[in-house]
Amino acid sequence: MQFEESEILELKRSTSELKEAIISIAAILNKHQRGELYFGIKNNGAVIGQMVNDKTIRDISKAISDHIEPKIFPVINKTSLRGKDCIHVEFNGDETPYYAYGRGYIRVGDSDRKLSAKEIKKIIPEKHKDTLRWDNKICDKAL
Repeated sequence: MQFEESEILELKRSTSELKEAIISIAAILNKHQRGELYFGIKNNGAVIGQMVNDKTIRDISKAISDHIEPKIFPVINKTSLRGKDCIHVEFNGDETPYYAYGRGYIRVGDSDRKLSAKEIKKIIPEKHKDTLRWDNKICDKAL
């Protein structure tokens, strides 16, 4: 299996890049509503491995819970690739926009960029277009 970063796949050398990983999760969710992340793989796709124990998995889960809004519930597993331990994170969510550390991000190619206030304002009506339309609302005065 060859690994290459894309719009829905993020690769990190280790959990020392956890903050950047959380930003990537939010960016990917804002564009594709699903994605994957691996710790223990370099950007060039080389599998280098990552120390993995129960605490490592809990720390990743807690960081995602603490720093991404709205909340998501990713699947986080230890996996063996080319004989080396890595961490695989699968995530999805359709409650855009997602924020990491209080900021909105969007995935562009294999990188993440901050969303402007104007872009965030555009995402919100698209998400709620059916509920925000005045003609979809029930009139309290109707018979």
